[in-house]
Amino acid sequence: MTNKTWESFSVTQPQHTSADCFICGVDNDSGLRARFFELENGEVATRFTIPEIHNGYPGRAHGGVSAALLDEVIGRTIVILEPGVWGVTVEFTVRFHKPIPTVTPLTARGRVTENGGRRFVGVGELFLPDGVVAATATGTYIKLPLERIVDMSDADQHSLLEAGWQRRSFPDDPREFRFPTLSNR
Repeated sequence: MTNKTWESFSVTQPQHTSADCFICGVDNDSGLRARFFELENGEVATRFTIPEIHNGYPGRAHGGVSAALLDEVIGRTIVILEPGVWGVTVEFTVRFHKPIPTVTPLTARGRVTENGGRRFVGVGELFLPDGVVAATATGTYIKLPLERIVDMSDADQHSLLEAGWQRRSFPDDPREFRFPTLSNR
């Protein structure tokens, strides 16, 4: 077994979360409550734990839940390059390399690999606590402003804030993320 080398990236700011989203809803007791952070290298990262209620088998996360988390972390990356624009999934592929445990701190990262016109392509990885890559994903996304994604009238746009859509900071927010270097994967 080779020794891993690690690279660290500082958090530049937290991204928006909502109250009720399955992935990022901070008030959703049935969700993952994942918080997403923009990194100095232009990536988005998150630390999260998949609750046992989202298992596929006891102690193992359901593949769909893991895929949804990767889809979210990749889809959010475009906001760094084009503020006010969000990714809506067109095509998504995930590959599972290792079982993903429930009730275990996990990390994921995403980045844009191609950006042009109305679409972008991104990739992401989901890491176990020891830095082993448990799943990888690639997605193609349409770029849209939030008001075109959300099903509400222009008059109701202010209700996004009322629905809890905001950039939040918490005392336990990470200041940096550490990942195995690309040559280790």
